[in-house]
Amino acid sequence: MAPERERHKVIGRTHGAALGINLRHLRAFSAVAAAGSVAGAAESLYRVASGVTRAISELEGELGRPLFERRARGMALNSYGELVLVRARRIEREFEDARAQLAARGGIGASADVHSLFASILNGRRLAVVASLVEKRSMLTVAREFGITQPAISSALKDLEAGLGVALFDRTARGLSPTPAGEIAAFHFKRVLAELRHIGPDIAASEGTLQGSVNVGALPLGRTQILPLAIASLLARHPGLHVATVESPYDALAASLRSGDIDFILGALRSDEEAKDLQQEALFEDRISVIARAGHPLARAARSIDFDALRQASWVLSRPGSPSRELLERFFSEAKQAAPVPAVETGDLAVLRGLLLESDMLTAISAHQLRYEIRDGSLVVLNFPLDKTQRRIGLTQRQGAFPSPGARALMQEIGAVVARSPEFAA
Repeated sequence: MAPERERHKVIGRTHGAALGINLRHLRAFSAVAAAGSVAGAAESLYRVASGVTRAISELEGELGRPLFERRARGMALNSYGELVLVRARRIEREFEDARAQLAARGGIGASADVHSLFASILNGRRLAVVASLVEKRSMLTVAREFGITQPAISSALKDLEAGLGVALFDRTARGLSPTPAGEIAAFHFKRVLAELRHIGPDIAASEGTLQGSVNVGALPLGRTQILPLAIASLLARHPGLHVATVESPYDALAASLRSGDIDFILGALRSDEEAKDLQQEALFEDRISVIARAGHPLARAARSIDFDALRQASWVLSRPGSPSRELLERFFSEAKQAAPVPAVETGDLAVLRGLLLESDMLTAISAHQLRYEIRDGSLVVLNFPLDKTQRRIGLTQRQGAFPSPGARALMQEIGAVVARSPEFAA
């Protein structure tokens, strides 16, 4: 019978292939790739050759593919191995970055061996547990999320903290509170999880199949038309893909992008200062419009609309600080006019749509966000051009990211949707 402690190991069960990949096996794989032989890898890792051989065999079993060509003079990576090595090296860099940040902040010694992180963490499941603990700050909640026991989490956390030589959480009466070291570790663990998540799809794509999950940060403008059309078109050809969209303010999406929780963002691009360490690709330019219901007094007016008429109207606008609100206020400021004071502020398109259709309120957003209502004639764009409210719309990725094949395919499909639609100006 296994010892009592074995029953509480976080690695006892796995949620998906990515969480089950053993990081010590991946480290052994990287060492064999570098040395060209098991013997050379064993020497560099200070392990016995039989242990390295077993690690490679188990990793190949986990992935369901051979990674090396076994030759008399050593081992050479095959095409699958080349794909896995890209992710393995990116994972090593993430752990090295984590070590450097922890050392800079006094968390661990500057001479700490980064490879000890692999030995102490064991697999992606522990990474996910620690990252979830930082977010939820409750062992009970995380235990339920992963279908494991609180003793399992406590045991794994103690092992990890012992391996790193630094506390990741403060234990308080109210639960867990991540230390600065815990925040650093969780950030890089999420990035490692993203790399692990992409290994299977990388292999499948090399065999002609797109699979796996794509997580998209969806800002308002892309949600109505561009993203739905792109997703529908891509999934019609590749039904094995799964797409999840995340709808949050830009700052939250950018944080998720940096940590690897999402693959890219579709929407309004930001300034260089706001998008530090992010890579932005413009697809088209958009501008905001004044929109009202069909039959609105200003829609029926024979004379041109002036600032006085707009000031007297009731408005529903996005919240302060949102791109469309800032563009509207800047437009009025440059015209030396007082900006409209909204009766309602909302970031919910359904609420906005309902207020426009059921009242004489006006709004100022991109006409693309209300495309279907404008197309069927229930809403109209008023004849009051908001000049100089252009903004770039496009894709945002993390600088230096290596997206999964599915994410790359969806970004290409988004570009194709924009390119073939006459509604989007280049």
